[in-house]
Amino acid sequence: MRFGQPLIAGILQRRYKRFLSDVELPDGSLVTAHCPNPGAMTGLNAPGTPVWLSESPNPKRKLRYTWELLRLDADTYVGINTQRPNALAEEAIRAGRIPELAGYADVRREVRYGENSRIDLLLSQPDRPDCYVEIKNVHLRRNGPAAEFPDSVTKRGAKHMAEMAAMVAAGHRAVILFVVQRTDCDSFSLADDIDPGYAAAFDNARAAGVEALCYRCDLSPQGIEIKQSLPIYRDPPR
Repeated sequence: MRFGQPLIAGILQRRYKRFLSDVELPDGSLVTAHCPNPGAMTGLNAPGTPVWLSESPNPKRKLRYTWELLRLDADTYVGINTQRPNALAEEAIRAGRIPELAGYADVRREVRYGENSRIDLLLSQPDRPDCYVEIKNVHLRRNGPAAEFPDSVTKRGAKHMAEMAAMVAAGHRAVILFVVQRTDCDSFSLADDIDPGYAAAFDNARAAGVEALCYRCDLSPQGIEIKQSLPIYRDPPR
């Protein structure tokens, strides 16, 4: 996925009220940008962090800018926009970059299922069971090289795991796909200490036949692309 317009570099001044961030632009002006991330963003919102913003062409939009990326060091970019992974996953599946999800002719987004829920992607092929794909954005890293999820309590995420298990029981295929939007991780684990309820729901769903995949992205101010499969560990390597 290439960004439609060049991103605008800036320096983060603060992130507040979950969805707001103040960013200093190269000309010294201060703008308030939308922060499209409801999570804790642990380790990712320190004042002085280099960030990149996209600019909306819609003159009626309340906030002109959206925070997309940040850089932790010379080689580590992190994507914080939780609205990107669904499009990234669809693009990668259609391009054949996720072999475990290949072989489906039809890819649909936001299809209703379960109890008043929508599945992120529904993959269909006449000679195969439907495949329900739930996508999770991952940007947390604490100890060692493992990416972790979630970074805050997610009751909605636990509900979705139960609904996906029900799809397996009904004869379909169900897959949870963790999309790691940072370039410094080589494995994935659940953050049990942050949300033990989600961890339990994940284990129950896996036992019921729900599959789990994790892929890491390559990121830069020019674009984001799902690139590399990562192993999933229930306990992060130390």
